[in-house]
Amino acid sequence: MKLFNINLTSACAVLSKRMKFSAVFSVVLMSSACNAFEVPKIATDTSALSYQAEVFAQGIEVPWGMAQMPNGDMLVTERKGQLRLIQKGTLADKAITGLPSIHANGQGGLLDVARHPDYPNNQLIYITYASPEGKGNGSNTALMRAKFNSETNALEQQEVLYKGEDNTTKGQHYGSRIAFDDNGFIYFSIGDRGARDSKPQNLSLDGGKIYRLHLDGEVPKDNPFVGTDNAKTAVYSYGHRNPQGMAKHPKTGDIWAHEHGPRGGDEVNLITAGKNYGWPVISYGVNYSGTSFTDLTAKPGMEQPLHHWTPSIAPSGMVFVTSNKYPQWQGKLLVGSLKFHYLVLLDIKDNEIIGQSKVLENIGRVRSIMQGNDGYLYVGIDGGGIKRITAKNATNTQ
Repeated sequence: MKLFNINLTSACAVLSKRMKFSAVFSVVLMSSACNAFEVPKIATDTSALSYQAEVFAQGIEVPWGMAQMPNGDMLVTERKGQLRLIQKGTLADKAITGLPSIHANGQGGLLDVARHPDYPNNQLIYITYASPEGKGNGSNTALMRAKFNSETNALEQQEVLYKGEDNTTKGQHYGSRIAFDDNGFIYFSIGDRGARDSKPQNLSLDGGKIYRLHLDGEVPKDNPFVGTDNAKTAVYSYGHRNPQGMAKHPKTGDIWAHEHGPRGGDEVNLITAGKNYGWPVISYGVNYSGTSFTDLTAKPGMEQPLHHWTPSIAPSGMVFVTSNKYPQWQGKLLVGSLKFHYLVLLDIKDNEIIGQSKVLENIGRVRSIMQGNDGYLYVGIDGGGIKRITAKNATNTQ
């Protein structure tokens, strides 16, 4: 473990996991006391005083994912099942057509969107979404590739590259983020779908996994579980809860991801082929009620997170900052907090997280973050549209 949050909340979590109370009354007292202090102690980065979050576009309720086109236009996913186009800061009146059937169910719906690495030449995009196709009622996460026709504002040549099996009507933990590495692979996540005791540790079941495919959807022959009996061969890593942030490290090319813990135990992980990240066998979190579901925070053969937040910040979206528009933040990892309405900057050295600080407090419930090809950072806010981070007193044009 690289970083611990040593505070009263952590102590409460440890006590609630380790101590055995003879009376329910004692458990209730402990849970109430811990709930009262569930505010993470993260220092404020004073460099944020140089920046402001200005409204860039409005009219999107839950902006789950964003992708900026070469001409500056932006595709934004609306979780309820619409793909919207923003042009010069204005939301187009009509949604983009040609989407698949999408099951807007709790945390599920239309999720992430990403440009193909060679988008200028092929106009291909990728989306993840809650798909009702396949066996069983409800839905599970799917990955689709399609061509975006900017003249007709429609998706064409749609191809489902992967669909998680075992549909369920449960509305939680769909994941799902998309990332590309430098070697022609696409990664995406599917959460445990509320089935923590069956899916994350079982390689024959979808859910609680990060997957790797070729850009055309073919399973790479060197994926870690190719040749393993009954395993889903698209799986790259497993033992995850609900990964809602994923990004490529700009220097190493490694894929990093974060995931929601329960009450405590949000994690940042360096994703490595074939590794087991432990959920739910090991965790730094407890049940939402404050009760324990595991006594283990470590076990041989299971990866430790690079960092964990206990108490939880409810992370969503992440990006490595490389733009020279933010010189104080370059080289750092920027993560959004749904719960506390701020952004967290993580300091990194040699693949270790050595510090953290919060910036732009009260920005809103952060759902997604993108560094655009124009160098600006864009933040999707639940109920607040898209905000753009700019230098104070700077003149910006849309």
